[in-house]
Amino acid sequence: MQSHQMSLIDIDLNVSIVDTGTDDGDRQEETPTTHLSSNVLLDLNQVPFSKDDDTHVDIESQAQVETYPNADSPIVNVTPPNQRSRWKNLSNDERRSIYSTLLEKSYCGGLTKGMIAKVALEFSISSCIVTRIWKQGKDNEHNTNNRKAGNSGAKRIQVDLTRIQEIPLNQRTTLRNMAHSANISKSTLFRLIKSGALKRHSNALKPFLKEEHKRARLKFCLSMHNESTIPDDPTFQGLHNIVYIDEKWFYLKKRSKTYYLLPNEEEPSRTCVNKNYIEKVMFLVALARPRFDSQGNETFSGKIGVFPFVTKVPARRNSVNRVVGTLETKPITSITRDIMRSYILEKVLPAIKMKWPREDINFPIFIQQDNARVHIRSDDQEFRQIATADGFDIRLMCQPANSPDLNVLDLGFFNGIQSLQEKMCSRTVDELVTAVETSFEAFPNVKSNHIFLTLQNTMIEIMKVKGCNKYQPPHMKKAVLEHRGQLPIQMKCDHELVQEVIHYLSEM
Repeated sequence: MQSHQMSLIDIDLNVSIVDTGTDDGDRQEETPTTHLSSNVLLDLNQVPFSKDDDTHVDIESQAQVETYPNADSPIVNVTPPNQRSRWKNLSNDERRSIYSTLLEKSYCGGLTKGMIAKVALEFSISSCIVTRIWKQGKDNEHNTNNRKAGNSGAKRIQVDLTRIQEIPLNQRTTLRNMAHSANISKSTLFRLIKSGALKRHSNALKPFLKEEHKRARLKFCLSMHNESTIPDDPTFQGLHNIVYIDEKWFYLKKRSKTYYLLPNEEEPSRTCVNKNYIEKVMFLVALARPRFDSQGNETFSGKIGVFPFVTKVPARRNSVNRVVGTLETKPITSITRDIMRSYILEKVLPAIKMKWPREDINFPIFIQQDNARVHIRSDDQEFRQIATADGFDIRLMCQPANSPDLNVLDLGFFNGIQSLQEKMCSRTVDELVTAVETSFEAFPNVKSNHIFLTLQNTMIEIMKVKGCNKYQPPHMKKAVLEHRGQLPIQMKCDHELVQEVIHYLSEM
């Protein structure tokens, strides 16, 4: 097999063209009539263009004719190809417009010489396209619609989704594993996810529920309804007289954190002595539902308080940061029932009495807590003595066991203030306490009110699944409803659903 070396000839098309004709034995020179803007490199090994070749470049269709005063003939200027799209896909309206123009300029059903090139120049397309449109219109009774099918081009790979469903879940944790198990490329799986045929799912561990737990959850959801509305139109209580309390750990540092950097920006370096023992502080949070008047103005924030479990301890030895004997803030890592009782009696109850709306003092106030062993009992005598003083009637109540989804703090409030706290840089325990307290006060009360509506929707979902915790979190576009002034204060429940739950509990 012989190798052909490409031969390129640099031809200057701006030189004068000489006629070598031998009429009457004389040589005559003629003035060039065409000037091209640049030199052209010709590949002599390239196959010549054919008439049916779609890659043929029609210089005449690209050219623009201009007349100058001092020139004997028009000068043709070639427009660079990147200034217009000559091979674009034309719509049916554009094709009909081109065909109508050709019909107007036709004579006795035919086109005069050069008419194709003029129309191509007028519409900034190739003369080959104009020729095909003219021929198609003549052969198909003036029908010039595009003959490409609606689903033209390369066909997508058809994937049998039942094959993916047959793969065990532990082999579908990453795209790489699933692609290997299903014998499908990762790019195909990514397109399926983008089209919605597959979805990503984050699966979290949930508390195990026994049958008695499910029954307790159903009874709790029923107790949150107004008893007078259950026979006709079941409606939840406003939950304005309940104070939710719970504990949460807040860490001084986060193990993994995401930053967005510039390409040439230095990556931050975060270090600690032992990442398994990052300093942390437990906080006791008390929250009630915020209240608003008819104009939407806030009358009660609902934020009773956030109380850190810390103590002041004198330093045992000197250091570069403080001298011996200086009081340091240390977290209380072991929470006992006596400590919890002291926090509720000395911090939570006084805060409720100080911040509670004066017009509702005579009504019962419930403090809802979980079933942790360190929590005080509802019949605690010391608690009852302080809770009923000063004209208040404050009572303790417990939520169902293994049911964090029935507490507004675990349902969303803790995540909200934690996201705000992580935006602040804390290096000491005192700075961490300040950051958490600031985040608690900065959390919008409007969003806090939304969480209470989410709690009521969660109760509806629990009733639908007979007390189980396997349900989809409800979404009702609360921000949109609030913008329209249609956000409800109390959610309504389906009458048939309530009667079904009552019947279900009566049979067990």
